[in-house]
Amino acid sequence: MIVRSRAPLRLGLGGGGTDVSPYCDEHIGMVLNVTIDLYAYTIIEPADNNMVSFRASDIDGYVEMPADGDIPLEGALILHRAVYRRMVADFNQGRPLPCRITTFCDAPPGSGLGTSSTMVVSLVKAFVEYLNLPLGEYEIAYLAFTIERIDAGLSGGRQDQYAATFGGVNFMEFHTENRVIVNPLRVKNWIMSEFETSLVLFNSGVSRSSASIIDEQTANLTKTHDHTTLDAMHEIKADAIGMKECLLKGDFDNFAAFMRKSWEAKKRLASRISNSRIDHVVETALGAGARAGKVSGAGGGGFITFLVDPQRRVDVIRALGREEGQVMTCHTTQNGTEGWKLF
Repeated sequence: MIVRSRAPLRLGLGGGGTDVSPYCDEHIGMVLNVTIDLYAYTIIEPADNNMVSFRASDIDGYVEMPADGDIPLEGALILHRAVYRRMVADFNQGRPLPCRITTFCDAPPGSGLGTSSTMVVSLVKAFVEYLNLPLGEYEIAYLAFTIERIDAGLSGGRQDQYAATFGGVNFMEFHTENRVIVNPLRVKNWIMSEFETSLVLFNSGVSRSSASIIDEQTANLTKTHDHTTLDAMHEIKADAIGMKECLLKGDFDNFAAFMRKSWEAKKRLASRISNSRIDHVVETALGAGARAGKVSGAGGGGFITFLVDPQRRVDVIRALGREEGQVMTCHTTQNGTEGWKLF
């Protein structure tokens, strides 16, 4: 038996950063996001040599070790190790699972599309199929969150795991004690068609560590003498609420206005969220007809999301094509993580 799974990457439209502790523990985080047709994939195959191997084929990473030995949470492919350890401990009575695990992703690490968290969701979903586990969406998302943030110790928020698990357009609430409410939005078909037609992505080609940027953001937030970060967080959350209402109504002019405002607030969270190159790319797109632009994810590089006037879409694509990077378009998806078996 071979098990395959996939989970969709996401675009964070509004509220990004408010899903990170300690803000969401004290003030309730709110995030608007949508999944797109780029995926993280996992394949699990049984092995007959009492070994477990992890292969990330897109980044040419490979690790192999005895399945019945300790799987240390250090070295290459730490997320693969962490998922395997947790699934064996919690769902297989600690018995080793000799197998070959292969993963790959449609976007590179550090892209700002939630690739690491989405890969963890894909890995968890593959084990759910492999072990026939009765886990629902909230359980899969929370399990993926605890594996990445607690077991592997990587800093970050909560939206990525829930977006990848549930899929679609969602407005998410993040409360104290890790309580999460996912509100699927019933957006009319013509509005989603207009949104997709207005969407342009630009991959800057610069990979960045979201964890280090989030660590700086968290440190700024805990400075009692400086309210700059806290005020920016409140503004970002309010903008996410406004963007949700605009999207439901198909009011793209005000959606873009909130998006521009939120990007300016986001840049106040940490010093490395933007830089001269990002600012130049955004200004280039705005000059060519984009309505708004913001870096996806924690910032510092990766993908930049643009909302454009559809009549100026080609102009924006042409202008960005002269910059160092890759221009992309995409479609939104309705489904979250999926798993299937081949016999």
